[in-house]
Amino acid sequence: MKTQSYSNHIRFYNPHHFVLYPLLLLLLGTAIYFIFSRETERTIWIFISIVLLLIFWLAFMLRQHYALTLQDRIVRLELHYRYFTLTGDRLELLENQLSDSQLFALRFAPDEEFPNLLKRALQENLSGQAIKKSIIDWKPDHHRV
Repeated sequence: MKTQSYSNHIRFYNPHHFVLYPLLLLLLGTAIYFIFSRETERTIWIFISIVLLLIFWLAFMLRQHYALTLQDRIVRLELHYRYFTLTGDRLELLENQLSDSQLFALRFAPDEEFPNLLKRALQENLSGQAIKKSIIDWKPDHHRV
C-alpha cells in the first residue's frame, strides 16, 4: 500500500463502485432504451426503470449511511482518547466548538501536531480541508470505510 496523504486518502469499495453501480446503471440504461424503442411495452419498462433507480439509490445511501455513521463514532472515540493521552484534558469540553468536518480532519494529524492543530482550528476556525492541508506529517488511516 502506498503512503497515504491528502491527495490520495479517498478509498473505493470495488464491489460497489466498480461492479454493482455500473451493473445497475447498465440495466437502467437498457430499461430506458426500451421505454423509447418498444411502443407496446412502454409501461412495464417505465416501472422497471423506476425500480432500478430506487435500488440504485437505496444501495448507495444505505452503504454510505451505515458505514460512515459507525466510522464517525469510532473516530470521535479515537480523538477523545488521543487528546486525553496527549494533554490530560478532555476533548469533550472543546468538541462542541468544532464542526464534524474539523474533528474528522484532525484524525490525520500525528500526535506531535494534533494538540496544536486543534488549538489553531479553534482560534482560526480552520475548515476541515484547511486542517488536512496544514498537516505536515500525515498520519495515514488505512482502515477507513
